[in-house]
Amino acid sequence: MSDSAHPLLPAATPLLHDGTEGVRVGGVDTGPGLALGPEHTEVVALLRGLDGRRAQRAVLGDAVLAGFDPVVVEEVLEGLRAAGLLVDLDAGDLLASVAGPAAAARTAPELPAALTRPGGWRARRRATVVVQGATRVGTPLAAMLAASGIGRVTVRDPGVTAAGDAVVGGLSAEDEGRPRALAAADAVRRASPLTDLRPLPSDSDADLVVLARPWAASDPLVAGLQRSGVPHVVATVRGETGVVGPLVVPGVTSCLHCADLHRRDVDPRWPRLAAQLTAGEAPPSGSTITCLLTAATAALQVLAYVDGSAAPGVLEATVELRPPHLTPRLRRWPPHRDCPCRAADATAPTGTATTRPGDPATTPAGAEVRRQGTMGG
Repeated sequence: MSDSAHPLLPAATPLLHDGTEGVRVGGVDTGPGLALGPEHTEVVALLRGLDGRRAQRAVLGDAVLAGFDPVVVEEVLEGLRAAGLLVDLDAGDLLASVAGPAAAARTAPELPAALTRPGGWRARRRATVVVQGATRVGTPLAAMLAASGIGRVTVRDPGVTAAGDAVVGGLSAEDEGRPRALAAADAVRRASPLTDLRPLPSDSDADLVVLARPWAASDPLVAGLQRSGVPHVVATVRGETGVVGPLVVPGVTSCLHCADLHRRDVDPRWPRLAAQLTAGEAPPSGSTITCLLTAATAALQVLAYVDGSAAPGVLEATVELRPPHLTPRLRRWPPHRDCPCRAADATAPTGTATTRPGDPATTPAGAEVRRQGTMGG
């Protein structure tokens, strides 16, 4: 490991005396942890100082000044790394971290998860996500993304807050009668005071747009996103069922219209039904648990995309969370041969979805895959 790495031992990592003059670092729940014998326990006092702000060479230099054997300290650091307990920041991550003790305290629990991803903390701080719809899913989702380090989060909604919009982590009862966009911005600010909440300039695109309204495929906004190449993902509650996906990368994956065409193939009346579903604004729906689980599932997919850590599980697919058990169910939506997005030209013949280990060899479009859905990242 380079001596320029900045070692971070998360503050929540247990340091427990085992009763035999040894110390166990971590390992009380999952993972083996690291057992330090009596010859190493003298360095335990240094471990809580591993906050990621000092390069390893500085840590070793400070250890020498404190009278510790640098060889022993380095041995412990490498043991912590091998056990997966130590996270290494780099200078770019430090520059992307917010300043001030309160901000640092809020950031500290988020860093370990973010730093295991290819983009690190910097990718999240640079990212811009727009949430369309200050709904019972959209607003908590925006707050989760901001708290997870997304640098700029904008919630768009032209409506006025109603009593039924209130939900834990989102709009509150006190927001009734206020513009939903402003109330949602306050909810995001409570979760992450330093997140940039400004609307995007007209000449700028988001890295990802979240569509938090129940039925989005017929929305003119979606056609604009498809034309301009802006990635977008659905995160909503339809009736009482939470729905996350598809995540659409224009020109690469199937689009929302592909899914609508597959629905039409199964039921020719679908276009008429869809027109009625999108004719007006749907009332608030979904239990608190359904809405928050949907928001959390969507946040995981968004972060997987932003971090670049893995292909999100809702590419060309949806995860559905149905009461009462809310067990994730996966439905696949491959490119449709009749869709003008032309994604079908570069993929397998329509009717055969892209498969993954554990899927049936062929899955009809829209069919439910009866297993837990891949949650991404």
